Amino acid sequence: QVQLVESGGGLVQAGGSLRLSCVASGSINRINTMAWYRQAPGKQRDMVASITRGGSTTYADPVKGRFTISRDNTKNTVYLQMISLKPEDTAVYYCDAGVGVITNGAYRYLEVWGQGTLVTVSS
Repeated sequence: QVQLVESGGGLVQAGGSLRLSCVASGSINRINTMAWYRQAPGKQRDMVASITRGGSTTYADPVKGRFTISRDNTKNTVYLQMISLKPEDTAVYYCDAGVGVITNGAYRYLEVWGQGTLVTVSS
């Protein structure tokens, strides 16, 4: 019903930059908070950054000053600009969104995840 599709991952050298995108599609009435998470091999999935519909942002301490989250509500898209990448940023990055949908006349709130995009930072 609602899908999130990430793109922009890849292999980059330490110190380099990448920009991730995540587009939401489907029968969407409203998207509230959108966020990026990441999961390194053998580790839990952690929140990287989040942004409310109004544009308020939060960041995990390890990425503050290096990552910037933004969104375009007209395109149902959230971005993650990453600079000064480090090998420890290597992970699968997932997009997450709180989405309101109307089904059979009823409003429902869903948490939707993307399939993930791999970011690999070489030293």
